Amino acid sequence: MKTFPKDFLWGGATAANQYEGAWDEGGKGPNTADVITAGSHTKARQVTYKNLVTGEIGSVKGFGKEANFPDNCVPAVIEGEYYPSHIATDFYHHYKEDIALMGEMGFKTFRLSISWARIFPNGDDIEPNKAGLEFYDKVFDECRKYGIEPLVTLSHYETPLNLAIKYGGWTSRECIPFFENYAQTVFNYYKGKVKYWLTFNEINFMDLAPFIAGGVTDPSPQNLAQAAHHQFVASALAVKAAHDIDSEMKVGQMLAYQPMYALTCDPADQLLVMEKAQQTFFYSDVQVGGKYPAYRLEKYKREGIELKVAEDDMMLLEKYSADFLSFSCYGSSTFTTHDEDADAGEGNILSGVKNPYLQTNAWGWGTDPACLRIALNTLYDRYHKPLWIVENGIGWADKLEEDGSIHDSYRIDYLRQNLSSMRDAICIDGVELMGYTMWGCVDLISAGTGEMKKRYGFVYVDRDDEGNGSLDRSRKDSFYWYKKVISSQGRDLD
Repeated sequence: MKTFPKDFLWGGATAANQYEGAWDEGGKGPNTADVITAGSHTKARQVTYKNLVTGEIGSVKGFGKEANFPDNCVPAVIEGEYYPSHIATDFYHHYKEDIALMGEMGFKTFRLSISWARIFPNGDDIEPNKAGLEFYDKVFDECRKYGIEPLVTLSHYETPLNLAIKYGGWTSRECIPFFENYAQTVFNYYKGKVKYWLTFNEINFMDLAPFIAGGVTDPSPQNLAQAAHHQFVASALAVKAAHDIDSEMKVGQMLAYQPMYALTCDPADQLLVMEKAQQTFFYSDVQVGGKYPAYRLEKYKREGIELKVAEDDMMLLEKYSADFLSFSCYGSSTFTTHDEDADAGEGNILSGVKNPYLQTNAWGWGTDPACLRIALNTLYDRYHKPLWIVENGIGWADKLEEDGSIHDSYRIDYLRQNLSSMRDAICIDGVELMGYTMWGCVDLISAGTGEMKKRYGFVYVDRDDEGNGSLDRSRKDSFYWYKKVISSQGRDLD
């Protein structure tokens, strides 16, 4: 039976703001994630702020475009609020234990992010924080001990808070040289230890959650377009820097993507799906395709948006496109113009309406057994570049039994369907797939809700939604199942 390539990179994925903790240790500065409170399935996460004139405090929604701060107000940590990122699940103090567990499962790769504010506490510092560089150096050495190849994201839903306050985040072009300096610093420092890099996590969330995606404090359409452009240029400069520093380095783009279905065969529904897909493809068309697509430029004209573009920007985008395309995919989305005939969808921010053919979990996320095959074929046919699935998984309220076991058969069932779909894309369709990193391989804080009970990992972490718990680690049933999958090179999915 045809199966996965011998060099296929099996592993798991995390993000510093949801996993690392130690938000004010080792010289780290605050970032945008550090001012976002916990939420729930029914309560939106909030960004807290302080009025610099009156001293009044308040908050705005973190996800969506509601993170528009009143005059004289800046995002700030407020005493008495609970911020999940501050401790998260404490990888900072448990990295040896966690990486050992990954090694026990047989991981070939581990996707993690560097906290930019741990390396440059204010974002615009001239010199890096030595303690921050040394921490990740120890992490990468620990990975090497177990033969694990790091896949490192430079910016995963966190921007140094100073850049958001002082410059308005990525709306300012001044962020480009700050990011370029950051990228060059870590590329040089970890040369020979890190081969694979990603620039911005789910870069298309600039359209959906601009404060989280880029520290944007005034999310006007003009500012969002400009902020995305600045990230495109910064990404291209990162590709250039990596190739100049080490020809073995590969830099990828990271896209939030899932297949999009029309609820009906009404042409109006098909056009709606086309327009929704273009909102996502725009970002990869620029970063992988190397230029702005006509449909986006026409959209800007209609909306009166005028991009401020430097002389060499478009050349940089074309010459230094991403080496590969990585993406997250948790399921699929369904859209319709017939709202009266549809049930409201739940799940993540891309969900649309409820698909009557899919089962859902407690948070409304649907399990689509064909989503990875469809996604992989769509992206490979469009870009003809290597792909990497860097997020895929399911959140669930796992229960720790009295004997210490965690029986998560639902996660195994979900992954079995998704990995079968992925295998079909490789073996039947010939898609070039570099690897697979299941999201939240060790339990971490949910980005969408800020909860702990919405767990993703193969490893259970004793921590609750209020920040209580021992932080002890326990293996779930899925831990042993995934270990078997890796050792069989994906042949045994039973």
